[in-house]
Amino acid sequence: MSTPILDLELSAPVNLRDLGGIKIAGGTLRKNLVIRTDDIAYATQEIADNLVEGGLSAVIDLRSPAEVALTGRGPLAQFPVAYHNLPLINDVSRSNPQEGEGFTHAGMGQMYLDIVENSAAHLVTALNIIAYSPGATAFHCAAGRDRTGVVAAMLLLALGACDEDIVADYALTGANMDAIMERNRPIMGAMWKALGVEVPQPDTSALLRGGMEESMEMLLGELRERHGDPLLPLRKAGLSEATVQRLHQRAVEA
Repeated sequence: MSTPILDLELSAPVNLRDLGGIKIAGGTLRKNLVIRTDDIAYATQEIADNLVEGGLSAVIDLRSPAEVALTGRGPLAQFPVAYHNLPLINDVSRSNPQEGEGFTHAGMGQMYLDIVENSAAHLVTALNIIAYSPGATAFHCAAGRDRTGVVAAMLLLALGACDEDIVADYALTGANMDAIMERNRPIMGAMWKALGVEVPQPDTSALLRGGMEESMEMLLGELRERHGDPLLPLRKAGLSEATVQRLHQRAVEA
């Protein structure tokens, strides 16, 4: 991979967590199988070392090509860890709201629905990577909230988790939002500049206030209303019963 454009100050992720412990069909999701996190590309060397020593064998990078070009893969690039770039939003400049709009929880829920319906093939690939990688898989975007939250939701749906537990996992990011924005501020500013986006910095203040559960509740509710089976867009894109069974075999801790 090419050298990243930015000279980054390495820092520990502020929204990294193991999904182990969540109730799924047949038991509990075991630890050290799936890890969700904010941008791991500029994690410290110590964090990278600890992840690999803990069994990390694959990374799913959900960022757009422009974001990857800015920060690269980071310290994990030195290890024999499989790397998969599956951009769920190919052109992030298109998701930047126009002046005066800003981001809302309802707006994010609509974006999640668009991702599931329009990027289902990438989501299926992500679930296959988790199902068949020999060790643990980490998946991330920039904040570890939105694109990462969609992958976590699809995985947990495939494993039979209830909507309430999926929403609860998603909402855990709320306490980290201030730290996430502080960590990502210089990178996001550089990204908009590199993309030639001339609008002011997006107003994300609404995302710091309560009620972020609304976004995930909206996604799950809309999927059920539109499709009956919330995984139907993924099944149509190639999610097989064999992959779902493999996920269960790897995930269930009775």
